[in-house]
Amino acid sequence: MLMLNHRTNLILLLVSFFFTSCANIIPPSGGDRDSLPPVLVSAFPKDSAINVSPKLITLTFDEYISLQDVNSNLIVSPTIKDNPIVDNKLKNVTIKFKDSLEANTTYSLNFGNSIKDVNEGNIIKNFRYIFSTGNTIDNFSYRGKVVLAEKGSIDSTLIVLLHNNTSDTAIFKNRPRYFTRINGKGIFEFNNLSGGYYTAYVLPNDFSKKYDDSTKLFAFRSTPLLINSNTVTDTFYVFEAFKRKAAQATSAATNVSKTDTRLKFTNSLDNGTQDLLSPLELKFGKPIKKVDSSKLVLTDSSFNSVKPAVISLDSTRTILTVNFPWKEQTRFNLIVSKDAVEDTAGIGLIKSDTLKFTTKKETEYGSIRLRFNNINLQKNPILQFIQSDKIIESIPLSSSELIRKLFKSGSFDMRILYDTNKNGVWDTGAFGKVKRQPEIVQLITKPLSVRANWDNEVNIEL
Repeated sequence: MLMLNHRTNLILLLVSFFFTSCANIIPPSGGDRDSLPPVLVSAFPKDSAINVSPKLITLTFDEYISLQDVNSNLIVSPTIKDNPIVDNKLKNVTIKFKDSLEANTTYSLNFGNSIKDVNEGNIIKNFRYIFSTGNTIDNFSYRGKVVLAEKGSIDSTLIVLLHNNTSDTAIFKNRPRYFTRINGKGIFEFNNLSGGYYTAYVLPNDFSKKYDDSTKLFAFRSTPLLINSNTVTDTFYVFEAFKRKAAQATSAATNVSKTDTRLKFTNSLDNGTQDLLSPLELKFGKPIKKVDSSKLVLTDSSFNSVKPAVISLDSTRTILTVNFPWKEQTRFNLIVSKDAVEDTAGIGLIKSDTLKFTTKKETEYGSIRLRFNNINLQKNPILQFIQSDKIIESIPLSSSELIRKLFKSGSFDMRILYDTNKNGVWDTGAFGKVKRQPEIVQLITKPLSVRANWDNEVNIEL
């Protein structure tokens, strides 16, 4: 009986050991997420190889990988006529060239963000592979920044191009020798460039990569660029030579106007109150041909005419403005006779109308005192206040300090226009026979927050 119990215990011990061992081969769940991107462990030809002219390149990584948008991410420099065929399987990426490669040339393949691991999706950012068909690797570089001239902001969809044909016609006709993307901060960088003279441009990253449309965003370097060991750093200011006209959206109002020939207008009043700093606006649905200002009368609350009220029509002939030095909390009437205006078809208003309104309180506004450090007044700076990408007000700066007793409350973006020709507006650039760079706008990084009934003082570093 004792022997039986000993044998039973031995069997139970072995069974327990067996199941414990089996449990140990199952990896524990959870743990830290893998945040490391794949690593290149081998390449054929090897990275930075010289005196090679491969038809097929194989890159091997330390884990299973996949490709995403490789055709739009991959940049081969110098550019080639036909993009290579890129594929992946397991841990390998293969690149097969369709074109013959140039002799004595350094090639770089920048994969952008197209290579990532299968399990966690960790991306190898801007992975580059380099080789040379000659006996040296070119190591010249060129870097700089790209800024939208009119706004001072960044557009990271643009690319910088280098042409080794320094004729002005190259950007219209030829494929660039090199091109590179810019990042979210507007910074660009070329590496492994061949030395010599180039012309440099900025364009959208479209199929043609040519300046074949004057409404495209565009920038150019005024003089040829010498790539060598002392290459300069540049800033490009991008412009549209001509603005593309926005298509007019078809609305219900547009459809109604085909049958409803009556002339109508809306006004700029805010729930029956008038802004102290702006004119009163009447917005018409059709262009106005004739205005009889004697039949547009601004009166006080007792219907006595008040002066000087200046009435004008904007360039589109659809907005009629009434300018007046408004005082706070004052009641007014605007009497609009039905024959005060006529549209291009000779049609007037269906009836006379009277707008009754009250001006706002001064306590609804704040005062501002802005001090500009390091501002160059010799460049004719104009301060622009922006809301919803629209210029609300432009103020020429004649000193390093701006004081306004009344200013609208709210949050405003600000930028400085350096008004070279002193005409008060931003002027675009031109390329061709007349090479003219655009006027420059500097974006002020911190928005201005104006608090109502408050003295708002801000120091601004430029």
